[in-house]
Amino acid sequence: MFKNLFKRNKEENTSTSKNYIQPLEGKILSITDVPDPVFSQKMMGDGIAIDPSNGILVAPADGQIMNVFPTKHALSMTDNNGKEILIHVGLDTVTLKGEGFTPFVKDGDKVKQGQKLMEIDFEAIKSKVPSIITPMVFTNLGENEKVVVVGNEIKIG
Repeated sequence: MFKNLFKRNKEENTSTSKNYIQPLEGKILSITDVPDPVFSQKMMGDGIAIDPSNGILVAPADGQIMNVFPTKHALSMTDNNGKEILIHVGLDTVTLKGEGFTPFVKDGDKVKQGQKLMEIDFEAIKSKVPSIITPMVFTNLGENEKVVVVGNEIKIG
């Protein structure tokens, strides 16, 4: 269902000890707290959400950018363990048609954990969208895998 987001199908890795970092500084929220049922009901997969405190989006893990959406409001990447990650900046931000988003990567780029991927001008966009809460969703977790947050650490368990 999400093959278009990632433009390829990778073998799933069963490693359960991979740590991820927050893609944005801010308060980590449960994915179930996102005010959009597509995310809160985990229709796209399990993950976390961030209530951002700054506009620097970074890579949560080492991997490869699969798709920077044409409207720049979201991107997908595959980490080096084969986990597919979708970062969707805010809600209904597709309607901004790229306004407020400055990407620093393109499809196919290899990235390192913590590398700057995008700048977002949250001050300019927050009055134009329902929410700037930013979901980070793992779209290809195995049947027994889930996202676990302990403090500021994000793991697949």
